Amino acid sequence: MPCPLSDSGALTARTVPFTGVIDAENSHRSPAPGPPFEVEAFEVTAVTSDGIELEAEAAWPGSPRPAGAGTDADSSDGAAAAVAVLSHPHPLYGGDMWNPLVDHLFRALPASGIATLRYNFRGTGRSGGSHDDGKAEQFDAAAAFEAAVRLTADRSPAAAAPPVVSAGWSFGGDVSLAANHDDLSAWIGIAAPLRIVDPAAMGAAADPRPKLLLVPEHDQFRSPAEAAEITEGWANTRLDVISGGDHFLMGHARTVGEKIASFVAAL
Repeated sequence: MPCPLSDSGALTARTVPFTGVIDAENSHRSPAPGPPFEVEAFEVTAVTSDGIELEAEAAWPGSPRPAGAGTDADSSDGAAAAVAVLSHPHPLYGGDMWNPLVDHLFRALPASGIATLRYNFRGTGRSGGSHDDGKAEQFDAAAAFEAAVRLTADRSPAAAAPPVVSAGWSFGGDVSLAANHDDLSAWIGIAAPLRIVDPAAMGAAADPRPKLLLVPEHDQFRSPAEAAEITEGWANTRLDVISGGDHFLMGHARTVGEKIASFVAAL
């Protein structure tokens, strides 16, 4: 389920306590262990260049863990080190911004200081428009990048805005690797099948900005060897294999989150 939102409009927030990160570590989605932390969860306005309004929300690092709740070296002091834009799996096969891995990252990354923004592609949830097989969805990803860039500027009036990073899973990986924004700092493709969009047409391929491809060892749609061959000539690209994982990454959500956090910290 989506986290509670303010109903008073875009960029208006209220603090939401997360007493346990809902994890994609098992099919029962049991709460992850650990002391509570807080994030701000709020609706975000994202409108595409072709006029489609997308359903979107953000989670911003909130206060540190409360006194007496234990210690955690990774907890945030309320500042965002980066913003990760999360793009979801294929909407014709049940994909939306509440899928378990996306939900895990949306809730868990702010605890390490990385704000998150997730959105529904056109024709999914409350987003307008209709599905377009990964083509017009590139406008959706670009609109989400723009929303994140705008959000970082609003949140950092007296300091340098934190980097905005794309992190797309499966269908969302292909689409987001094909989409661009001048102020995007890096791309992360999570189990990107590299076939929904022609890899040769992906804007990220020749771009000098950093890329991280997280490829499950047993991915049913694109093996690590195939992914390495396809992206061999890509600029500034690292490929990491998720040991033991398949395309759906059940049981590997924390590993994915840790790899994202490590990659972002090195930007």
